[in-house]
Amino acid sequence: MEENLQITKKLELAKIWVQEAGLFLKENLTEPLEITEKSRFDDLVTNFDHAVQDQIVRKILHHFPSDHILAEEDKVKTKFSNEIPSLWVLDPIDGTTNFIVQKDNFAVMLAYYEYGEGKFGLILDVMKDRLYWCDAVKAFCNHRELMPVKTPLHAGLLGVNAYMYRTNAGGLLDLSAQTLGVRTCGSAGISYGQLLEGKILAYFSNLSPWDYAAGSIISERLGFTTVALNGEKPKYCGRQMVFTAPLALLPEIQKYIR
Repeated sequence: MEENLQITKKLELAKIWVQEAGLFLKENLTEPLEITEKSRFDDLVTNFDHAVQDQIVRKILHHFPSDHILAEEDKVKTKFSNEIPSLWVLDPIDGTTNFIVQKDNFAVMLAYYEYGEGKFGLILDVMKDRLYWCDAVKAFCNHRELMPVKTPLHAGLLGVNAYMYRTNAGGLLDLSAQTLGVRTCGSAGISYGQLLEGKILAYFSNLSPWDYAAGSIISERLGFTTVALNGEKPKYCGRQMVFTAPLALLPEIQKYIR
């Protein structure tokens, strides 16, 4: 009982922290950006990525100083482990390029694990004020409970990373031919929101742990599963081609990918 109360407390605080981060970003949307390239010209980070990360990390450690944090913009990253009692996984701005260019279609994402088990996740679609989150059983958008949407493969759309699609990674072209088509938006968080709402059937991308941690936990409450293209569990270490799809459709999907 005490453990459940502690998780509930963390969830309620996390909602506040993520929404405060979203408000901060909207209030500063027109401020000058300091943009830095990371691995290549289209892998960007801004001063606001760092600012949001610093804000949330500071709040976590103020309330829970013994907890561990895996955050995207840390230079020396904590390693995901099933042996860590309390681990937060943070993406301060998911869709940084969208944030820079579009001023839209970006998210703040935060997930919480205990000994490798996802306890809750949060995804804030900043510009639409949509907070997707879950507790131990149910998933929500703001105060609205989300319900599973059962769509046959031939009647749905796929959310797909553009590079993976055009290079036919894992046979995604073959899979897409069994559906109504593909959509891409440049943000894992926004794509997971579409998945949770039933606007896409499954989501395929080349992701780091902070990109899929929250989404995989929330979507699991609605009957989805997250796996690597080869069908194994995600490694939660470095980039990996993964997808989230309805568990009931997994065998059919895996007929077409490799």
